[in-house]
Amino acid sequence: MPNQAPPPVSAPRALRWAVAGSIVVMIAAGGLFYYASQMAAAKRQTNHNEVLITIHPHSCEPNALTVPAGRASFRIVNRSDRAVEWEILDGVLVVEERENIAPGLSQVINANLMPGDYAITCGLLSNPRGTLHVTPTAASDAASKAKPSLVAFVGPLSEFRVYLSSQGTALIKAVTALEQAIEAGDLAQAQALYAPARAAYQRLAPASQRLAELDNAINARADYFEKREQDPGFTGFHRIEYALFQQRNLDGLAPVAQRLIADVTTLKQQLLAQSLPPEQLVSIVIRTLNSLADVRASSGEEERYSHTDLNGFAANLEVTHKVVDLLRPLLTKSAADLLPKIDSALAALDADLNGMKTKDGYASYDSVSAEQRKQIADKAKVLADALDGIDPALGLSGL
Repeated sequence: MPNQAPPPVSAPRALRWAVAGSIVVMIAAGGLFYYASQMAAAKRQTNHNEVLITIHPHSCEPNALTVPAGRASFRIVNRSDRAVEWEILDGVLVVEERENIAPGLSQVINANLMPGDYAITCGLLSNPRGTLHVTPTAASDAASKAKPSLVAFVGPLSEFRVYLSSQGTALIKAVTALEQAIEAGDLAQAQALYAPARAAYQRLAPASQRLAELDNAINARADYFEKREQDPGFTGFHRIEYALFQQRNLDGLAPVAQRLIADVTTLKQQLLAQSLPPEQLVSIVIRTLNSLADVRASSGEEERYSHTDLNGFAANLEVTHKVVDLLRPLLTKSAADLLPKIDSALAALDADLNGMKTKDGYASYDSVSAEQRKQIADKAKVLADALDGIDPALGLSGL
């Protein structure tokens, strides 16, 4: 018998299938909506304690804050037209900061705050500073009474002070050589001496970045000044970098270089005059590595005219090695299982940077691919996370 076509599906049956399909789609959509709403609710729950600060072109809102002691989260929203930074200052010292917050975006600063009064910077360096009042809590009172003995940290802190002194001397020498080349009108020699001077500064950067005003004079990028490169307040390394590699002109640069010598000389003096609590020895390095991971490695904005970023990364890693080695005897006793994790992370970042060495130092950062930059950032973050375990292991955790 010839094959017969199957009978057509009746209209009622087709309708039932259509309705059933619609119900399935509605259930799936409802499930997705429920999942999304739950995720949003979880996010709101996680972030409900964040303090919201909005940076406008010439002000912050609010610019006077009060929070309880302990861990606080600040969400910084940039409503200005340029990348900015936000800092918490204890006198001249930086407690916590976030730099290069892009226009229209936000970043979160997490800080562990002791009771007291702090200042907060707001975007441009010329903007008025705000205030942050931190009120005591039962936990902060208990933490202040339970601090560990500092005797074990006298040796590492003393050796780090010697390191700051020797590196401060090396920085003054390197900047003096750079100034002499500028004074002599030798552009090529000044360009060659910029990277060594800059690397000398980056070996001190974790400690020097605690000194807000002095570090801004030495290290601030053009973005943080109202008139950018043309602003009279734009001085220091990046003003010299701009003249050497962008303008390729030494006219009027000698006074800037002379001021930089004065500033780095003062920097050495202040670094040796300021006491460094043991709980900050590791945290200053972690802050630098997080900046490298979150901002500097991906953007290449730090050395935007000379593209010598890798020299700075390697110098930052040198001081990280120094801090770990100073604490190694204490960690061997208290946290031997943490050391392999730290050493592995150090070696991984070392390997990446060593792979980009050239006969003249390091590759120009504009030749480093996006994937290579991501690898550097990722490994810097892994290292920062590994170092974050040191203070708890040594009994130095705060609130």
